[in-house]
Amino acid sequence: MALYENIFIARQDLTTSQVDSLVDRFSSIVTAQGGQVTKKEYWGLRNLAYPIKKNKKGHYVLFNLDAPPAAILEMERNMGLSEDLLRHLTIKVEELETEPSAMMQSRNREYSREGSFKPRSENADSEMEINPIDSGENS
Repeated sequence: MALYENIFIARQDLTTSQVDSLVDRFSSIVTAQGGQVTKKEYWGLRNLAYPIKKNKKGHYVLFNLDAPPAAILEMERNMGLSEDLLRHLTIKVEELETEPSAMMQSRNREYSREGSFKPRSENADSEMEINPIDSGENS
């Protein structure tokens, strides 16, 4: 079987439970055709680069798939028929990522160990080393 990554964007007015039902629907199509979904990642409601069908935001979901081409074609056919999806993209890959994707890693870096939000500017300032020449101490 071949290895694929699929990303789809659902409409902004859907709830997360409706997005979960879409994820279950598409993953059941793949498993019914003899494939398997090795990873599912919900990236959250994110801004779009440009409006798509009058939507400025969308729910992003990533699938890692180990499936035959017929299963991928059937899943993509159903995605094309769904009015809840704005866009979808499937690519064939050499190997599947087992670690969290870059989107999930960047989200986890924004939060401290205690679970409170730290703005990026605080993180950047705390890691930056100040040179005494630049701070004006030698004037």
